[in-house]
Amino acid sequence: MSHLKKLESLLYRLITAPSGVGEGLAAERALGAHGLDGIVIGDDCLSAEARVDIYANMYFYRLLDALKEDFPATLAVLGDDNFHNLVTGYLLEYPPTEPSLYYCGQHLAAYLRDHPIRESAPFIADLAAVERAVVEVFHGPDAAALDSDSLRAIAPADWPALKLGLQPSAQILALDWKVSELLRAVEERREWNPAESGSHRILVWRRDARALYRELDQAEADALTAVSRGATFAEICEVVAADGGEEDPVAAMNRMLARWLADGLLVRG
Repeated sequence: MSHLKKLESLLYRLITAPSGVGEGLAAERALGAHGLDGIVIGDDCLSAEARVDIYANMYFYRLLDALKEDFPATLAVLGDDNFHNLVTGYLLEYPPTEPSLYYCGQHLAAYLRDHPIRESAPFIADLAAVERAVVEVFHGPDAAALDSDSLRAIAPADWPALKLGLQPSAQILALDWKVSELLRAVEERREWNPAESGSHRILVWRRDARALYRELDQAEADALTAVSRGATFAEICEVVAADGGEEDPVAAMNRMLARWLADGLLVRG
């Protein structure tokens, strides 16, 4: 490894040290007695360690700002101070391992599942899960969506065996708290209320350049799950029929199909 590469690696380890530059320095045995003094120039105003510490603080606050951008509703619920403390603990447990800021929040919802802050906001992990899904869907892969004309061109005899698929970036989340209205209120800068308890599923998908989300009823959630696993159209119709309800299964299937096409959800399986 070249001298420059070694220097870059050292500074990266110090700047990203979970417990701060001081403890990071203590682990760098190869630096010897003079520590950073032979690498970073200090003076009476700032020591070498203090100068590196400035970059470490900049690193943390850049991650904090990125997480605020990705989790605005979680921030709104917790407030600045609690969110700051949350991120501090989160980064200690899940230090970034990738150069892109895209990855820094990928474990936040899981971290919140067992966090004491759930005592005051029991829905917070589900809220963060939806916000993270929005980020992933926005950056996820795309595919050409099926439209009505494409489906009309399919011969009636071919419909039962037809395989449909979901946009590759779409996600269906199973949640214990109804957080979508809270999230929408924060996005629209309206007063929000705590989420209510209740098992349900949320669809997150991208249309054009926007990540969208909405709650699914049981029948549509089951039907879309069948679509996502590559079921044939006949099998999807069977799922819709099995869910029962007062609506005629044919009418229900036609209604769902029309909405999926309008949402740009479907691709050829």
